[in-house]
Amino acid sequence: MIHAIAIDDEPLALQVINHFCEKIDFIKLEKTFTKQNEAQKYINNYPVDLIFLDIQMPNKNGIDFYKLLEKDIMVIFTTAFSEYAVEGFNLNATDYLLKPFSFERFETAVQKVRNEYQFRHMTNAQTHLMIRADYKLYRIEYEDIKYIEGLDDYIQIHLENKTKIVARFSMKNIISKLPENLFIRVHRSFIVPIKKVKTIQNKSILIDEVSIPIGDTFREDVQNLFQK
Repeated sequence: MIHAIAIDDEPLALQVINHFCEKIDFIKLEKTFTKQNEAQKYINNYPVDLIFLDIQMPNKNGIDFYKLLEKDIMVIFTTAFSEYAVEGFNLNATDYLLKPFSFERFETAVQKVRNEYQFRHMTNAQTHLMIRADYKLYRIEYEDIKYIEGLDDYIQIHLENKTKIVARFSMKNIISKLPENLFIRVHRSFIVPIKKVKTIQNKSILIDEVSIPIGDTFREDVQNLFQK
């Protein structure tokens, strides 16, 4: 079962989403919100797999709200303004519904969610990372990751003998998706696979001839790990 919430400042729009979700057997709409701060409190305390999120809202629009989420939650943006579509998909949204939308269009969107949910929860999940980027969902084997580099609101996943993948993620978000026994954050802008560290010298780590700096904040964690 996919656990969802909906956020919209228009109660009627929430009623439509609730009515449509009642017709879908794999979606459970747990709660609806007209205020983002109340939704944020719920997200902090309960499991949420999917958000139906209106973009045009008072105070802070839905896109800005979603950017600030620390948890990796699937999102379907809903709005009456088509000009937001490109920005919505740039955030790797699962889909984008233009109001007023039909049940058939809604059904198509949640089927995409179901496919992504199943893909994310495949067996043997501890061997790979699931990342949405460039309008696609990528399966990245842990062993293929050379290092991860943070660039403002984006990350670059550098891979062994493959093209790097650029995705919209915070470093805090991506490190939470990686197993602690395999990866360590060594700098505000770098995460490395532990077993690929060749040498540690002064304030840098060497991985495949690439020198990666060790940040002051993370130096003690690095020293403690490799002295064991």
